[in-house]
This record gives sequence, C-alpha cells and structure tokens, in this order.
Amino acid sequence: MTDDRIIASLLSDLPGARLVRGAGSTRVAAVDHDSRAVIRGSLFVAIPGFSVDGHRFLADAVRAGAVAVLVQDDHVEAATGLSDEVAIIAVPDSRVVLSRVAAWFYGYPARQMRVIGITGTDGKTTTSHMVSSVFEAAGARAARMGTVDTYIPGLEGEPPSRMSTPEANQVHRILRRALDAGCDVAVVESTSHGLALHRLDDVDYDVAAFTNVTGDHLDFHQTFEAYRDAKAQLFAALERPAVKPFPRVAVVNADDPSAQYMLSQAPNAASISFGFEARDLDVFARNVHLRADGTSFRLVTPLGAIDATIQLPALFNVANALTAASIGIACDIPLPAIQYGLQTLAGVPGRMERIDAGQPFNVVVDYAHTGDAVRKALAVLREVSTGRLTIVAGAAGDRDPGRRFGVARAAADGADFAIFTSEDPRSEDPAAIVREIASHAESAGRTAGDDFVEVEDRREAIAEAFNRATPGDTVLICGKGHEQSMIYGREARPWDDRTVAREELARLGFRRA
Repeated sequence: MTDDRIIASLLSDLPGARLVRGAGSTRVAAVDHDSRAVIRGSLFVAIPGFSVDGHRFLADAVRAGAVAVLVQDDHVEAATGLSDEVAIIAVPDSRVVLSRVAAWFYGYPARQMRVIGITGTDGKTTTSHMVSSVFEAAGARAARMGTVDTYIPGLEGEPPSRMSTPEANQVHRILRRALDAGCDVAVVESTSHGLALHRLDDVDYDVAAFTNVTGDHLDFHQTFEAYRDAKAQLFAALERPAVKPFPRVAVVNADDPSAQYMLSQAPNAASISFGFEARDLDVFARNVHLRADGTSFRLVTPLGAIDATIQLPALFNVANALTAASIGIACDIPLPAIQYGLQTLAGVPGRMERIDAGQPFNVVVDYAHTGDAVRKALAVLREVSTGRLTIVAGAAGDRDPGRRFGVARAAADGADFAIFTSEDPRSEDPAAIVREIASHAESAGRTAGDDFVEVEDRREAIAEAFNRATPGDTVLICGKGHEQSMIYGREARPWDDRTVAREELARLGFRRA
C-alpha cells in the first residue's frame, strides 16, 4: 500500500472533485464517514443519510482530529466555518465517491486479488461459506465478507454487523486486511443495498454469481424491477476495464427468470449456468438423496461428473452447492477440490442449525425471514419430521410490510402450529406487527388458539413452542438466525435465538453434557 496518501493524490483519482481550501500536501491517516470513529489525521466524508445528514457533524469530526473534510457541492457553506487549517474537498455526490476515496486510501486492494461477488435474495451466505471452503480445499487463502461473519484466515473477524454489505470504507479496509494476510481470493456477499448505495463501486470483481431474485426489500427499492436492477449492477461491474489477469465470468441460476437479464449486463464475460430444470445447463445435479443430516448427489460439470456430499439438508442447499461448484470451475479449481470443499463444510451459523440439548423433539434455528424462505424451510423439515411441525416467526418493523403477509401464509400452509412473535420491531409497535401477521393467517383460514397464538415476547414465544412440543415434534425458530441483537427503536438489545433456545431447554431440564 502506498505511503503517498496526500490530498493531491486523492484529487487526481476523483473526477469532478475540487479543493475548496487547504493544501494538497495534507497527509491523510484514516478515512471515516462516521464522526464518532474519526481519529487524528482523518479525512471525514460527510454523507447525507436517510435519517441524519453527515454534514451536521463536520465540527465534531474536526474536534476529534480530522485534518480534511469532503462535502457535497451543495453543502460547501457548512464547511467554510471550520478552522482554516482544515482542508475542504467538494464533490457532486459524497456517497458515490466514498467508495473511491476508501479504495484510494487502502491502495486499491481489490485490484490485487481475485474477487468473487455473490448476489441474490436467498443463498448468498451459505454459498459464500461453500465457496471459501472450496478454495481452501484447493490450497488457496480465501477471505469472506458477508452476513454471518467476516473471515480472514489467521486473523480475527470483524465485529458482527447488521449490514450484509458494510459501508464502503469498511469494505476496502477488510479487503486490505485480507490482502496483507496473504489471501489469494475474497468472497464478497454483494447485496442489493450495497450495490445500490455505491458501497461496492470500486470492488474489482472477477466472478459474479446470481442465486435467485424474489420479491423482497421493496421498502427500499420500491419495485421488483429496481430490486433486480440493483443486483444486476454486480454483473455490469464485469464490464469495467480489466486491471487483473483473471478472466471475467458470470455464473447464473438458469432456473430463475432473471438469469438472462443478469447475463445481458455482462455481454463480454464468459458464462456458466447451473440449475435443475433449465435446458443446456453447464452444471447440474443428478440422483439427489435428501437426508435430515445432509444430502448426496451426482455433480455434473463440463470437467466431468463426481459424487458429492454436503452436510446440509434441503434441495435449496444443493442449489447453493451448484453455485459454489460453478464458481470453482470458473476459477479453474479441480473437481476433487470442489468435492472435498463441499463435503467438509460442517454448516453455517443460523442456517438450518440444529439445537440439541438431549430433548426428545427437534429444534432448528434458521435465518429465513421472507415468505419464500420460510416456505422452503418448512418444506425441508416436513420431509424429515415424524411429529407435529411448529414454527416461531415474526416480521421486522420498518421493513417491507409484504414480509408479514408472506411469513403468515407460509406458516399457515406449511406448519401444523404457529407462534407469531416479535422480530426487530424497530420504531413500530411490536404487538401491532404480530397482530397483522396473525390477521393474514386468519385470512388463510387459520384459527387463533387452534392453529396459532400471538406471543409478543420472543423468549416467551420460544418457551411456548417447547412447552407444546412432544416427542418426535419439530420446532422451527425463524427470522434471526445468527444475529446477536434485537432492535427496539434505535436500541440494539443483546439477543441470540440459539442461546435463548438452549436456556429455555435447560429450564425444562434438557442439557447436553
């Protein structure tokens, strides 16, 4: 990484930027968009947020030690009252340039390793874990950035975040840490939010992979087309001028109706298609055998066919394995390494994770929080359950209200009994959200008391499910998965479904020695 991190160097990399005041020789020691994280020598990038405008905190950033501030052209006056010693940079759109500023500061780390982007409504996290396992089986050092964790071999991960794609300055800081740790490849979960909000603009992708797209996040994107277009930006990124020797490859789930649209955004990239039903697939599965503790299948690829096993149940996890295998093939990984990498991945935290404290019924924690994901999770467990199937589920506040309908209908169709409860109510009334979900279940013909109950408190809801469970039953706890907090208003209260489940099982006398 270059030591020449002075403002004059940055300006040469920022088209449309101008130095309003200050010296081009000013040296930058850090890049921050949060005034609370500013250190002495920082360049503070003021971003107009959805609820708070970063330009309001210019003085706070300077008091904390910022030597330069970057503002939007329409907010220059807000900076002119700062100390004359503070350099001021103005740009047309500070959110857009944050990515380039961060990439510049960290020495453009994505240009110095192979980068794989994975996008889609479902499957990103499991696929990213599979991909990193496949690369490690081939002897590569693979970093991973996503919803569950940030993983860099030999280093401790980043603190858990609620954002699947962190802010741009964090993205490039993580990539720099991975590069300095000797990583050959970085696997980046590339969410629609991250792409639409320019957090990934200066990540130089070599492989773009698409799992699927269903109606979700419409609170942010407003329309399905806008949501799909945000994801398609990952594929458009493959058309940027090449700065690395790796081939550009687009990997798509050909069973999804949006697959061709994704490919159309990367006309000059090679392509690999996978799936179960579409014609002329490059990668597919035969002889699939589903079990409660995993799945085996025949993996068919352009390199040949091989028997594969994953330690995860469900057909959708076979689809995730096909995605990972396709990415491996795109990166010239031999089939035996792909086979071994898929086979040795033990699981993904909060993804169909079994909680076993010696109880006579099954308990599974899963991140499923959309109607489609809940429906799939219930279908998987229905196949392997011998008793009643109970679901504990809710829907987040201040998010797409369509999730409430989807979760309710999925529970009504797929579970024997449902307990509707809280899940990150944020600024909304948790009881009102639970009641709305229940009303959708009622409209599907379900009856309160007989088919479902409303238990606003999530711990009490989990306890209720366990109290009702009999030997052979299955309890599915949906919506939180790996997450470590529950959000009420703006307060993130400590919470982990898995920990609470074990505590409530212990209260019933079940403890695994």
